[in-house]
Amino acid sequence: MSGAEAVLKAVEAPLFWLGAATAAWFSVCTVYRLLSGLRVWFLGNGRLVSPAKLGQWAVVTGATDGIGKAYVEELGRRGFSIVLISRSQDKLDDVAKAVESKYGVQTKTIAADFSSVDIYSNIEEGLRGLEIGVLVNNVGISYSYPEFFLSIPNLNSFIDTMVNINITSVCQMTDLTRCNSRKKGAILNLSSASGMNPLPLLTIYSASKAFVDFFSQALQTEYKSKGVIIQSILPFYVATKMSKIRRPTLDKPTPERYVRAAINTVGLQERTNGYLPHAIMAWVTDLLPSSLFRSYVMGMGLSQRARYLSKQKTG
Repeated sequence: MSGAEAVLKAVEAPLFWLGAATAAWFSVCTVYRLLSGLRVWFLGNGRLVSPAKLGQWAVVTGATDGIGKAYVEELGRRGFSIVLISRSQDKLDDVAKAVESKYGVQTKTIAADFSSVDIYSNIEEGLRGLEIGVLVNNVGISYSYPEFFLSIPNLNSFIDTMVNINITSVCQMTDLTRCNSRKKGAILNLSSASGMNPLPLLTIYSASKAFVDFFSQALQTEYKSKGVIIQSILPFYVATKMSKIRRPTLDKPTPERYVRAAINTVGLQERTNGYLPHAIMAWVTDLLPSSLFRSYVMGMGLSQRARYLSKQKTG
């Protein structure tokens, strides 16, 4: 037997067992992920989000449109009394009356413009004495159209507004509701798939939603032992006024369909895309090289920008 053959003979058995162990590990991981997916997306955890388990009142910001309104509806259906917070008192009254009539729950409204920072003492007064079990930090603002950072109209004002609505509101509302003082409750923070990767031409929005995601993950670690659930929710496109999508599809669901799926992940996923097709889209996105992904987004953004500016000129 030659020296090379002797070496191969010596390592044959260890390599076999290493390969077998690796295959077994990947098999176990695959089965675990499949079972976890089945648990999250098909069985869900819908019974957790109830007044009996979390607290009587739910607070929803940006409560009169889109995903926020859908959370108001779903939480009302589950028996929560609801504090609706948004800018327009007329819209707040309309949604509150509809939910009261449909589900027989109490509601309370607080008109607040989250682009300002002097609103929180009024909100605090409106929440005083309530047993808050759920906070949905939903209020948010995006770009009117994709644009280069230094070309954004009224840039300084735009930055202040974006930061106040998308970032400051999340921090301040988390402080005001004080779920940790009762050692139970859920804080659901609406981030965005835009916060999972840097998005050129939506730079400030993408970064603000990344803040919400990181803030939520860090806060969950801080309060996990205190019985408070903090969840970061990262949807892709949903058919809302903000996304400018009028016709829902499988991958661009209605707000109601999205929220029904997302609320069942509470207590199962600390960081979720909220909806199975969106989870699949996130998995595919993660497989792409980041430079390739950003180039694709840049090209798509430039096309949208050109169409918008063209319409502005012709209009």
